[in-house]
Amino acid sequence: MMSSNDSETVGAGTGNAITDVPGVLVGHHERLETGWATGTTVVLVPDGAVGAVDQRGGAPGTRETNLLEPENLVQRVNAICFSGGSAYGLAAADGVVRWLGERNLGFPVGSQPHEVVPIVPAAVIFDLPRSDWGNTPDASFGYAACEASAGGPVAQGTVGAGTGAQVGSLKGGIGTASERVDEFVVGALAVVNASGEAVRLDSGEPYAADHEVAGEFGVPSWPGRPAETEAGGTDLNTTIGVVAVDADLSKAQCRRLAVAAQDGLARVVRPAHTMFDGDTVFALATGARELPVRQGPIGDVGRAAVLDRLAAAAARVFARAMVHGVLAAASVPGLAAYRDVWPEVFDARP
Repeated sequence: MMSSNDSETVGAGTGNAITDVPGVLVGHHERLETGWATGTTVVLVPDGAVGAVDQRGGAPGTRETNLLEPENLVQRVNAICFSGGSAYGLAAADGVVRWLGERNLGFPVGSQPHEVVPIVPAAVIFDLPRSDWGNTPDASFGYAACEASAGGPVAQGTVGAGTGAQVGSLKGGIGTASERVDEFVVGALAVVNASGEAVRLDSGEPYAADHEVAGEFGVPSWPGRPAETEAGGTDLNTTIGVVAVDADLSKAQCRRLAVAAQDGLARVVRPAHTMFDGDTVFALATGARELPVRQGPIGDVGRAAVLDRLAAAAARVFARAMVHGVLAAASVPGLAAYRDVWPEVFDARP
């Protein structure tokens, strides 16, 4: 289905995942057992990528985001770390730094190959009620997620940083999607953990259902009936994620993608960017393909036009990734998933 927000025809990438962007790897590590429902997800770019970030909402939990400002020295990052555990979970990034450092991957600060400082911006969600107090991701989670990193299919739902996620009154989770734009690939990964709802509770239809591409959600028809559970969310949440593209972008251009992806977030969750959310979206540009040049009456309009198309795609893929995260989630004790509330959707899938 084509999004009602866009007039152009779009198509998903080969695997409909952020790993469709060459050079991008994803790894998860989680603990889901008695006393634990939390985890860490790492998006690795071993060859480095230009990075940017856009943060909205009143309750962010982040690390190394200031260095992504266009005026600052460091241009490229080596990984983005997402984790549960609120501020405690930022410790997971230490394990990512160690894993990269062991492989001599980072910002060079000396003449020897091992003299590098890995650049790992990070963001966390609030999932503390899902685990016993004190059970939060640490450096071992980040290291293990790096060890598990790979290209190809990306596990979705109640995995990695999405293990303890909640969106409104439903279980949240990890989702991913991709889209081809001309010769470029735009991908997104989202950890759906919002204060607002992502689904119309009176009908079971996700707010961004109209963004579906080629039947990707696998739902012949939405339930059309109210939820048979009491709505009851939490005021402490944050949706975090990343969009990636194989274009050669500056930090400022890259930030345009992060800004646009926040628009995609707002299409999925209502309300979005509240004082109780710390919505944070990163952007990565691997630089594999240059933007085309085309001169016009106001100068080079080719790059600007393509950048605008990439930004529009970033909004779409982030929204689609979030819907995937909601549909793929499995319940945890005390928190029902979409599949529990509207099981007929999954029973009807081919």
